[in-house]
Amino acid sequence: MSKRNIVHVEIPAANVEATGSFYQQLFGWKLMPMPEMKYTMWEAGDGDEYGGFPEVSEDNPAGQVLVYIASEDIEADLKKVEKLGGKVLHAKTEIPGMGWYGIFKDPTGNVLALYTSKNPENN
Repeated sequence: MSKRNIVHVEIPAANVEATGSFYQQLFGWKLMPMPEMKYTMWEAGDGDEYGGFPEVSEDNPAGQVLVYIASEDIEADLKKVEKLGGKVLHAKTEIPGMGWYGIFKDPTGNVLALYTSKNPENN
């Protein structure tokens, strides 16, 4: 079976710049702003954990931290989600130059995401 590591964590932010600054000062995270996407990537101190701060929106409500789990086949995993009683919220979609993602809700109502990198060594 493939590794199902957590590969990315998104923390919604009402103010992406201020939130990034907060976590940078709190944890020492390295920030990589992406203003064209209203998004800031973060890298944990050891360089092994990554995530981002998306702007709060209907798709990224405050309080809903989104955890991305590695997937070798997002479409197959999303079919399995439905078979097991979950719901697909966002079909497999490309992130240009980076990879693909899909978002689902488990039977309890928790929202999680799947991710496949264009660079498999990053999964």
